[in-house]
Amino acid sequence: MMRLRIMFSHAAVAVMAVACVAGLIGLALFASVWVWALVPLGVAAQMLNEYNLHRYVFHLKPPRAQWAFDLLYMAHYGHHDFPTNTKLFFVPIWVAFPMLVMNGGVLWGVLALIGVPQAGWVSVAVVPVGGVLTFLIYEWFHMTAHVNVSKTRVERYVTTLHNQHHFRDFSKWFHVSPGGEVIDRVMGTSIDREALKHQQRIEFIRTLGMRPDDQRLVAARDRFAAKYNLSEAEIARAAVV
Repeated sequence: MMRLRIMFSHAAVAVMAVACVAGLIGLALFASVWVWALVPLGVAAQMLNEYNLHRYVFHLKPPRAQWAFDLLYMAHYGHHDFPTNTKLFFVPIWVAFPMLVMNGGVLWGVLALIGVPQAGWVSVAVVPVGGVLTFLIYEWFHMTAHVNVSKTRVERYVTTLHNQHHFRDFSKWFHVSPGGEVIDRVMGTSIDREALKHQQRIEFIRTLGMRPDDQRLVAARDRFAAKYNLSEAEIARAAVV
């Protein structure tokens, strides 16, 4: 129950869950049975999207412009800076919802253009159902990796790999959803336990290689202190080199 409260207190999770339920109801009432067979395509697409967004967008080289840095701080840098802050666990609504609308709209348009029957319901099966279900699973496992609760075997496995990303090497293990480690292995961003024994911890790991007292970080922490309930003591500790 505690994890459900944390999840659904976040706007993106609540909105995406509503979109998923609406998609399921729509498919059940109006779509042909064969359309349901395309839901796994949405699962696979979202697994790739999860990896690519995390690796190539959320881990962009820190921008010099403070406004751009602040956007990435809200999207992901802040989560690395304060990995146990529950307000920083989840993808922001201003990232999740536009991607839902854009991906669904583009897919619908392309399918309709090439004459696929029931193009609208196919896009619903792929994006708001298959894709968003996978997104919600990702958010569940990601949150679980960062909270101190009793965990299933799969949750413990995901937590172990995700902790390597946070506390050993932030350039490795970009997946979070179960099974996503296959993508990391294919893309060369996995790291095995034997290699870990010989790899030193990256300097300034929690600030993605930036000095903890970098002025962009200092400015972002001050700006978002109220939003994320950051205390003066937490901010001071985060800036210690």
